[in-house]
Amino acid sequence: MRLDGKVAIISGATRGMGEAQAKLFAAEGCKVIIGGRSERDGNRVESEIRAAGGNCIFVSLEVTKASDWRNAIDNAIRHYDKLDILVNNAGIIDRTSLEDTTEEAWDSVMNVNATGVFLGTKMAIPEMRKIGGGSIVNISSVSGILALGFPSYNASKGAIRIFTKNIAVEYAKDNIRVNSIHPGVIDTSMTNVGGQAEKSENIQAVPMGRIGSPEEVAYGALFLASDESSYMTGAEMVIDGGFMVV
Repeated sequence: MRLDGKVAIISGATRGMGEAQAKLFAAEGCKVIIGGRSERDGNRVESEIRAAGGNCIFVSLEVTKASDWRNAIDNAIRHYDKLDILVNNAGIIDRTSLEDTTEEAWDSVMNVNATGVFLGTKMAIPEMRKIGGGSIVNISSVSGILALGFPSYNASKGAIRIFTKNIAVEYAKDNIRVNSIHPGVIDTSMTNVGGQAEKSENIQAVPMGRIGSPEEVAYGALFLASDESSYMTGAEMVIDGGFMVV
């Protein structure tokens, strides 16, 4: 098993890409703290993982709250004695133009997408240092590299991209690896709000001619979380069906 004996916290793990990551990590032997805001979905994911033979706990996690992060990490230590892996997956999007973006909407996107990554990373690193290292995987987006029309979302995902590189350099000496994943259009509730017309438009923009699955992103996260990527830090993994090539 590729994560046998490891302990992970995954934020936004009650649906979509985070749910796929939690299930895949658990199937590969990892003990998983499922972090999320929905107790109903969190309990469902926990039950499904346990039914499949995995080891996990659902913890309520609002990523903008330091106290929730502290509770998630305390649960990892209390139940599993350590923390090896952090996947900062939680994210939201505001699909408005610059002039239509309110200050409240801007702050909300930046707080969840950027500040949430900062808080989780800051609190996880001391625990990883105690055990001689760890892996942090930050879920950014192709929107963190390209300007795709949603300024608050683009800015927040770009912040994750550069933050990842900064922390990778700063903590390389502690054997803490920090990498980012940049998904393209993935089949989740967040990307399906535009209906069939937008979905068809998105498919046309992808050379592979289809939308990606949450599981395909989860396999990228699995590789970066595992010891298989032991010489990778500060790297950007693009999972987009070729979208950025054209």
